[in-house]
Amino acid sequence: MIEITKENFETEVVKSDKPVLLDFWATWCGPCQMIAPIIKEIAEENEDIKVGKIDVDKEGELAMNFGIVSIPTLIAIKDGKAVNQAVGLRSKEQILELIK
Repeated sequence: MIEITKENFETEVVKSDKPVLLDFWATWCGPCQMIAPIIKEIAEENEDIKVGKIDVDKEGELAMNFGIVSIPTLIAIKDGKAVNQAVGLRSKEQILELIK
């Protein structure tokens, strides 16, 4: 898993040769903490997917660029473009469906 910032966004997300799953989260968000182990598991089990976490408190500009209003928000990126999105707690299967 990679911490995504506005500094590394272009390299890690836009120019990624793999699909990217972005997890917009915050330390104070209960559902974000509940989904975190699932996101970690997906990152460890799927080498064909890059998983990035974006802390909305630290990276407000990125959150605004994606129009994030609720967290957790998961966004699937392919070829530098957002292709799918889900808000709230999701199962591992539902999360994988976003990116496949």
